[in-house]
Amino acid sequence: MTYSYSMEDAVQVAKQAACDIEAWLWGKPETINVTNVEHDPDYQRTDVDLVWTTRTGDILIEVKGDRWNKTRNFFFETHSNLEKGNPGCFMYTEAQFIFYYFVNTCQLYQLPMPKTREWFLITMRRFQERSTITPVGNSYYTTVGRLVPVTTVMLEVPGVKMEQL
Repeated sequence: MTYSYSMEDAVQVAKQAACDIEAWLWGKPETINVTNVEHDPDYQRTDVDLVWTTRTGDILIEVKGDRWNKTRNFFFETHSNLEKGNPGCFMYTEAQFIFYYFVNTCQLYQLPMPKTREWFLITMRRFQERSTITPVGNSYYTTVGRLVPVTTVMLEVPGVKMEQL
């Protein structure tokens, strides 16, 4: 099954997710600094969105915003642009955590990486594959991923945390 999303919708969800998570991180007592690096080419290559500086050092975070909380699934992206052969952020991010955030319910899941990716690569065939098409000008691109139940990840991947923001 394939769904279609506009680029504008995707950008709005991503902006809201980053904004909400940054505000939450700034409110934590261990926070020294939060730097949004989404537009920094060096961090883009490693798919890192935020650098959270705490008393114990820097923590690299990839932010994934999602508004489909009613399905109770994560969408783990395996291909960000199928036509160009680009892998999905989930497959190559060098972040220490993916902060998967459902913007409608303000639920934040902190997924430790690479532990979550290693688990996913072993178990991914048991999860349904889905794709989305995003129009861009006169063209489009296809994003492919797997629908992974939140409860399955919480039960099977050590170190996953959920926060209600």
